[in-house]
Amino acid sequence: MRPKSSLLQLALILLTLSTLPALAQPRPARIISPEIAEDHKVTFRIQASKATTVKVQGDWGSADLTKDDTGLWSATVGPLTPDYYSYTFSVDGVKTLDPLNPAIKQGLTSNDSMVFIKGEESAFEDNAPVPHGQIRELWYNSKTLQTQRRIHVYTPPGYDDNTNRYPVLYLLHGAGDEDSGWSTCGRAGFIIDNLIAANKTKPMIIVMPNGSMPRPANMPVVAPGATPTPEAIAARNALQDRFTNELMNDIIPLVEKNFKVIADRDHRAIAGLSMGGGQTLRVITTHPDDFSYANVWSAGIGKDTADWEKRNEAFLNNADKFNQTMKLFTISIGEKDQGLAGAKSLSEILTKHGIKNELHVSTGAHTWINWRQYLNAILPRLVFAEDGKK
Repeated sequence: MRPKSSLLQLALILLTLSTLPALAQPRPARIISPEIAEDHKVTFRIQASKATTVKVQGDWGSADLTKDDTGLWSATVGPLTPDYYSYTFSVDGVKTLDPLNPAIKQGLTSNDSMVFIKGEESAFEDNAPVPHGQIRELWYNSKTLQTQRRIHVYTPPGYDDNTNRYPVLYLLHGAGDEDSGWSTCGRAGFIIDNLIAANKTKPMIIVMPNGSMPRPANMPVVAPGATPTPEAIAARNALQDRFTNELMNDIIPLVEKNFKVIADRDHRAIAGLSMGGGQTLRVITTHPDDFSYANVWSAGIGKDTADWEKRNEAFLNNADKFNQTMKLFTISIGEKDQGLAGAKSLSEILTKHGIKNELHVSTGAHTWINWRQYLNAILPRLVFAEDGKK
């Protein structure tokens, strides 16, 4: 009989030998997606061994991916201009987020993966080593909508360390998004942080509400291309007024109660993109005495300009009073934006009635790439009286 010590040694040797093959096996190579090269080309990868077609669609366009013998699909695009891009995969026709990328833009109708490319062109929206403000979330009970709602609020660096009161910008998102859009994909906090650090704009509070309204169950349905009935038009106008009512009766009072803002017209601005641009226009035409700056981005009016003039006759007929209180009214849109004609029509009608406005036509289309640039351009032009310091 072998001694117990010899049996134990033999067992240890056999155990060691049994694990050597496993230890010798190389670890699978880590898959990176997206991978950004120094020349700003970007490679996207996704493991989908059973798929037959995979595409990547982003703000820059689209590309087909190719599959290797391990089932890994990849494609390289660019070089891309440094910016913050959204993208998704299409795997056999199914929209898919990049499972290797944790950066996501949330939305009500869809989510997108995001990739940031550093460079001179994107420095204005980069997470730079400067003093940063905070993005806060506040839930509230909307009396207008009879439900719980949420806003995102940017407060500038040093907000909690002083008793100063600040001007406020109400910043509205577009259709399909919600109140997190401007602070994530829109990078509003980084944009204003960088401007404040460069002394290009003064500290302010930015309120980013949820502009997506719950649709009434009895909302009339209008078929594409059909002429809306009078009932459908009335219901549409009432739906548009729901946001205006919530902003004026719920959100602004909530902000002025819970944040250190200067609660008057001269220190209140509004801006919005796409659907939010239309909401901005609606707010200004119905409450022209409550804001000193208004900025409509990638939005305008429909083909029936006469109808819009008629519905907004009271506003249009008070140009002199409006021009005295509105310090700046801008309309910005991309040259490839499908709403360009409507934006031009809006500017023309305002000018026709003597309402001062600026029309800016940029490059690009209906994308966040433009809207972040518009925010960066307008913030230094919001010049508020400095009467909130103590």
